[in-house]
Amino acid sequence: MKLSGKKVLLCITGSIAAYKAADLCRLLIKEGAGVKVIMTSPASSFITPLTLSVVSKNTVYTDFLGEGGNWNNHVELGMWADLMLVAPATANIISKMATGQCDNFLLATYLSARCPVMIAPAMDHDMYLHPATQNNLEVLSKRKHFIVGPAKGELASGLTGEGRLEEPETLLKAVVDFFLTGNELKGINVLVSAGPTREAIDPVRFISNRSSGKMGFAIAEQLRSHGANVTLVAGPNNLVQPYGIHYIGVESAKQMADACLSEFTKSSIIIMSAAVADYTPEVVAEQKIKKSSASPNIVLTPSVDILAQMGQQKKNNQFLVGFALETEDALRHAIDKLKRKNLDLIVLNTLADHGAGFEKDTNKITLIDKKEKVINFDLKSKKEVAADIVNKIIELTHA
Repeated sequence: MKLSGKKVLLCITGSIAAYKAADLCRLLIKEGAGVKVIMTSPASSFITPLTLSVVSKNTVYTDFLGEGGNWNNHVELGMWADLMLVAPATANIISKMATGQCDNFLLATYLSARCPVMIAPAMDHDMYLHPATQNNLEVLSKRKHFIVGPAKGELASGLTGEGRLEEPETLLKAVVDFFLTGNELKGINVLVSAGPTREAIDPVRFISNRSSGKMGFAIAEQLRSHGANVTLVAGPNNLVQPYGIHYIGVESAKQMADACLSEFTKSSIIIMSAAVADYTPEVVAEQKIKKSSASPNIVLTPSVDILAQMGQQKKNNQFLVGFALETEDALRHAIDKLKRKNLDLIVLNTLADHGAGFEKDTNKITLIDKKEKVINFDLKSKKEVAADIVNKIIELTHA
């Protein structure tokens, strides 16, 4: 059992999604975790403490005063847990956690807890997107709390969008991932770039590439699971923003350069997996270019070489990783790029390998370090590939 011996304090707040807590509790226990439950008073309107008591096989805490007039010790409860999981977490409880309010038993326990905290938001789409809620989640993320979700889908209001509590199976996976990975990168600032860029031709058309961003997102999640403070700068994509990560969305190569170079000096590890356009139109038409019999003449100029600038500016305490997607003479070109751009590690993949490259869920890579040591890997899922890359970075930076 993956959670054998682990102690999880499951905190349930007043959301309609509280009904999912019984299944989540059951799944945690099935994996071997010891679970104790705290419920706010509004949560009891959606699912009864008796239900959670039966499922968890423990007393359910709702207030400072327990049965028979006994005092429930929130300090001991906060010290007992290996992980405090707030699921579902309403906009109200998120706000109170962010501002340090303490008007119920759950919040008093939160302020006493010495363990890591995981938060799974659940609320209506507009409430989730409100700047106040986003600011509160950012505050909690900066405290190194893990934010899981929310998911997209149909909401209790009838709207469709972000705000759904992640399913119990997804929350279980987040808990398992938390306990199974180490903290080798705890406190280390890491920058990851991902996805394509779009270089505008006119207000309608642009030049881009087939990058989906999946590889960079998977790397960012792996880094976070090892305790890193991750900033992810991503071009246009259709992916769900990973939890617990500072996300910066960009569109053009210039925007990608500005964002990455701004974060570069703050970062100890930099992983540039984005497929940044090599060229950008010299002039962007203000109006849509109309179709005509004459072929348009679009003059292209080189985009900012972000990786080269980073290689020139890199300090001794920084570790710089680049990517190379090649179609011919791949190893020679990758080693040349490694040297020219002053990289510490380069990740090579080639479109000649079936299942590798853009828009796929798998990849096949070769890692080449600064000493030109070459390590070949088999075709794997991008999540597994991300783990291989991050493990190699940990090995090289902790040598």
